[in-house]
Amino acid sequence: MITSIELGDFLSHSETKLNFDNGVTVFVGHNGAGKSSIIDAITFALFGQHTRKSNRGLIKRGSNQGFVKVKFSVNGRQYQAIRKIDTKGSLVAKFSEIVNEEVIEIAAGERKQFGESMTQEVEKIIGLNFEKLKIASIVQQGELNAIIKAKPKEFKELLNAIIGIDKLDIASEEMKTVSKNFREKIRESIGYDDTYVDILQKELEKYQKDLEQTKPLKEDLVSKQNKLQKELSELRKKTETDAPKIDKLNQLEQRKQELQEYAKEAIHEIHREITEKERRVSECEGCFEYKDLKNVLEPKIEKVEQAIQETQKKIRELTSQIGSLKEKQSLAARLHLKDNKCPVCDSNVEKLNPLFQEEHLKQELERIQGEIADTEKEGSIYNQKKTEFSEKLQKAREAEATLKAHAINSQEDIKKIQEEIKVKRQRVQKIPLVTTGNLVEISELDSRAKIIFQNILKLESETEGFNEKEFQNLKNKINEKQIRLSQFDQQIGAIIEKITKDEEQINSIKNAIKELIVVKKYFTKLDSIQLNIFSRDGSVATSLRSWALNTISVKASEYLTLLNTKIHRIHLSEKSRDISIACFSKNEMLDLESLSGGEQVSVALALRLGMASLLGASNLNLMILDEPTTHLDVERKKSLVRVLSQLSDITNSGAAMQFIIITHDAEIFEDSNVERIYKFESTEQGSKVTEL
Repeated sequence: MITSIELGDFLSHSETKLNFDNGVTVFVGHNGAGKSSIIDAITFALFGQHTRKSNRGLIKRGSNQGFVKVKFSVNGRQYQAIRKIDTKGSLVAKFSEIVNEEVIEIAAGERKQFGESMTQEVEKIIGLNFEKLKIASIVQQGELNAIIKAKPKEFKELLNAIIGIDKLDIASEEMKTVSKNFREKIRESIGYDDTYVDILQKELEKYQKDLEQTKPLKEDLVSKQNKLQKELSELRKKTETDAPKIDKLNQLEQRKQELQEYAKEAIHEIHREITEKERRVSECEGCFEYKDLKNVLEPKIEKVEQAIQETQKKIRELTSQIGSLKEKQSLAARLHLKDNKCPVCDSNVEKLNPLFQEEHLKQELERIQGEIADTEKEGSIYNQKKTEFSEKLQKAREAEATLKAHAINSQEDIKKIQEEIKVKRQRVQKIPLVTTGNLVEISELDSRAKIIFQNILKLESETEGFNEKEFQNLKNKINEKQIRLSQFDQQIGAIIEKITKDEEQINSIKNAIKELIVVKKYFTKLDSIQLNIFSRDGSVATSLRSWALNTISVKASEYLTLLNTKIHRIHLSEKSRDISIACFSKNEMLDLESLSGGEQVSVALALRLGMASLLGASNLNLMILDEPTTHLDVERKKSLVRVLSQLSDITNSGAAMQFIIITHDAEIFEDSNVERIYKFESTEQGSKVTEL
C-alpha cells in the first residue's frame, strides 16, 4: 500500500504532502483542483511515466524544477521512490528501502546500458509495470461499470491486455519476420520458397511432358537429315566429274577473249608503227635541202659579222671626232678678232686658222654626221644579212638534227621507210575484223596468235558434249539440299538445346522441390507454432485466457462472498471469440440487467479486484477510482459507497485493499467508513489540499 505522497512544484502543486492508511481515502474538489495530478505523481515516481505530453510539462509554471516522493510498503517492507525533473530536462531518480528509519539505496538513474535502472527495480518489488498497473489498479473516469457493460469482444481485448496476449502479437510479428527473412534467404539460395512447391511440380510435369514430345521429334529430324546427306553425297559425286569442265569452259572463253584482245592490240600496234614511220618521213622530207647550205652559210655569216664590227668601229671614231669638233666650236665662238687683233694676246692677226673658224667647224660637223648616217645604214644592211643567214643556218642545223634523230642519212633511207609503210598497210588490210569472230584468220596474225588458237582448240575438244545448263541445275539442287540440310542442323541444334535446357530445368526443379519439401515441413512447423502458440486464438492464448478467466472468476467470487450479496459466484467463459459474464445465486443464474445498482457495482469491483489479483496487484494492494460516480444515479452512488465501505473492512488474511477515490461528490461519503478525506482547491498559488 502507499503510505505517503509528497509533491514539490509538480503540476499545480507547490508543496503538498498526503498520508494514507488502509481502506478508503477520498479526494474531493472541483475540476482543475489538482486531484488527478496525484495519479501522474504516483506513476512518475514509480515508473517515470505519466499522461502528460512531456516531462517538462510536469514542472509547475514559474519554477525551475519539480519532484515527487512516494513511500509505500510491500509485504511489511518500507520503500520510497523519488524523481526530480528540471527545465533543462535533466532527471534524477532514486529508489531506496527504509529499514529502522535508515534509507538504503537500491537503484539510481535510468542508465540501462550500464545495467542501472530504477524502474526495473521498482517493477521487481511491485510485480507490475506501468501498463499493467494502469489496467489492474487505475480505473479511469466512467470505466468502473464499463467492465460489465462492455461488449463481449471488448471484454476479451481487455483480458488479452491483462494477461499479456499483446506480447503474443509482438512475438507473432517477430515470428512472421523470421519466416519472411527465412523465405527470402531460401529464395536467394534456391530461387524459390516453399510456396512454389505446387507451382514447381506443375512446371516439372510440363517440362517432362515437353521432353517426352521433343525426343521423338529429334529422332525424326535426325533420320531425315541422314537421308538428305546421302542424296547430297550422290549429287556431289556427279558434280565432281563435270566440275573441272566448268573451269575449262571459263578458260575457253578467256582464251577466245585473249586472242581477240591480242588481235586488237596487234592491229593497234601496226597502225601506231605506220603512223610513227609516216611522221618520220614527214619530218625528214626537205631536210637534205637545208642540210647542204650549212657549209656555205657559216663563212658568209663570219664575213658579215666582221663587216658589222668594222662599221661599229668607224661609227665610234666619227662620234669621237664630233666631240672634238664641238669643243673647238665652243672655243671658236669665244674667239672674235677686233681690229684684226687677238682678243687673248692683243697681237695683230691677219686671218684665223680654219680650226678656229665657226663656219668651217660647222661644215666639218655636218660632213662627219652624214658619214655616220651612211655608215649606220651600211651596218643595218649587214645586220639584215646576218639575220637572214642565221635563220637559214638554224634551219640547216635543225634539219641535220632531225635526220640524225631519225637515223636517216640519205634519201634512200626515206624511200626504204616509205616501202615499210606500204607493206604494213597491206598486212593490216588482210587481218579480219575482231567482231566477226573468225579466229582461224586471226590466228594467222603471228606465232603467239597461233599458240593461243591451239589452246582454244584443245579446250573445245575437252569440253565437247558438256551441258552447262544441266550442270547448273545439278548445282542448284545441291544448294537447295544444302540449305535444307542447314535447316535440319538448326532445327536439330535447337531441339538438342531445348532438350538440354529441359533436362537441366527438370534436374534443377527436382533438386529445388526436394529441398523445398524439407523447407515446407519446417515452415509447416513454424506455422503450427504461429497458429497454436503465438496466435491470439491459438491453443496457448486460449489456455491462458481459460486459466485467467477461471482465476478471475474464483477471486471475484471470493470478493462477492465477502461483500454479502445475493450473488455467490461469477463465472467468466470464452465462447467463439467473445467473453461472457455469468452471475449465480445459490439456486439460479442471474441476469446482469436484473441486478440492482449496488449489486452491479459489487460485480464490477469484484471483477476489477480479481483482475488486480491476477496481475499480482496484491504486492501493492492499491486501487485508484477516478470519478467512479460519474453518470451514476443517486441510488447507484450510495450502492458504490456501501460496497467500498464493506471492502475497506475486509482484511483478507491481513492484506487489506487500499482505495483512493477521486470525486467531486463529497456528500456521499459523509456517513461511510472512510479513513481520510482530502479537499482539493484551486488558488492563485496552486493547488491547496486540506484534510477534512
